[in-house]
Amino acid sequence: MAGEGAGSNAATRFRLDGRVAIITGGAGLLGRMHAEAVLEAGGIPVLWDIRGNAVAGAAADLIASHGGVALGQTVDITDQVSVGAALDQVVVRFGRVDVLINNAANDPKVKSGEDEAWMRFEHFPEAQWMQDIQVGLTGAFLCAQAVGTRLAAQSHGVIINVASDLGIIAPDQRLYEMPGLTRDRQPVKPVSYSVVKHGLIGLTKYLATYWADRQVRVNALAPGGVQTSQPQEFIDKVASRIPMGRMAWRNEYKGAIVFLASDASSYMTGATLIVDGGRTCW
Repeated sequence: MAGEGAGSNAATRFRLDGRVAIITGGAGLLGRMHAEAVLEAGGIPVLWDIRGNAVAGAAADLIASHGGVALGQTVDITDQVSVGAALDQVVVRFGRVDVLINNAANDPKVKSGEDEAWMRFEHFPEAQWMQDIQVGLTGAFLCAQAVGTRLAAQSHGVIINVASDLGIIAPDQRLYEMPGLTRDRQPVKPVSYSVVKHGLIGLTKYLATYWADRQVRVNALAPGGVQTSQPQEFIDKVASRIPMGRMAWRNEYKGAIVFLASDASSYMTGATLIVDGGRTCW
């Protein structure tokens, strides 16, 4: 049919063979999963993280378990010079870059024995706010600016901004309530997290229209919470608010990442793919 894109076979359109994908926050829980997904689809994951030993170890683990090629780089995504230097190294080594996954974010949590009151909006520290915005939004902006400019110049590429179901809805603060504390001392999901995740969806729409004529597609992924080592009481409370009755397993977003990064989503831009077990339906 006239006008059809190349490679109409559905299975092959999910392949990322030879494509280079930069993943920020690459040493983190989901960053590693995103990198694994890229590698399993035939691509080359480049993990960026400020934690040098951790990101080098994550890349080495990927190669040991899956074979192929992976690279870990120590990068401060809040520093334009650091981002630019790392990108130059990627292009020198691989001769290309095809995908940016803006995954890095702060998610401040209460530490054992710490006073929870600081998390509440009335007391939330300006320094913490600035740090969270710097990593989650400014970092995404700087990476999109550097990598996206290159993608636009070559007239192809993909940017994926990892938002959250909390970029769609407000946090249900009842999930974090602790017995025996007055309301003004109850822990909450910090305001900065919601603002960052909503902001990433806004950035997605802006860039999708800004670079549409340069064949750069920009979408957001809004994942739900991942079950890790949280207290069982918390897991049960979250699960009760999800139609599927559970939190996500850590590997359940890999398919979404491959879909958004590959030609399988070739007619999709400016959208937010929600993968949350149905939580935002309620």
